[in-house]
Amino acid sequence: MTIIRRTNNWLPSVFNDFFGNEWMENNSKSVPAINIQQNENGFTVEVAAPGMTKEDCNVKIDDDNNLVIDFEKRNQSEEKDKKGTYLRREFSYSRFQKTMILPDNIEKENISAKVENGVLTVEIPTVKEEKVPVSRLIEIQ
Repeated sequence: MTIIRRTNNWLPSVFNDFFGNEWMENNSKSVPAINIQQNENGFTVEVAAPGMTKEDCNVKIDDDNNLVIDFEKRNQSEEKDKKGTYLRREFSYSRFQKTMILPDNIEKENISAKVENGVLTVEIPTVKEEKVPVSRLIEIQ
């Protein structure tokens, strides 16, 4: 009888590989779910962002050619009595940042992002490669 032990790292590293780089280190279990899809136009990155608005999100390319996704959400509510002392005060703060190394064939100026229905979607188009004919007839002069 063979026993297969499943650990947190039972998937091959290729499933953690994004654009040829190990970038999805998961040091915390509270990080949002991330989907990465490659298609004929490039890549689509989807990040779970429940309760976030576009004002809470920041997507940029840094000086090292990395795509940086950053969420920050602050909520605060309070109830005071007539004298100004707190009866109850609740606040929350959540922050998430993920850095992804981009390949060289990305059209950086055409990267777009949107937040809709609790999901941040980043479209990363790739440069279209022109097909150069391999063979041709060379005219003799």
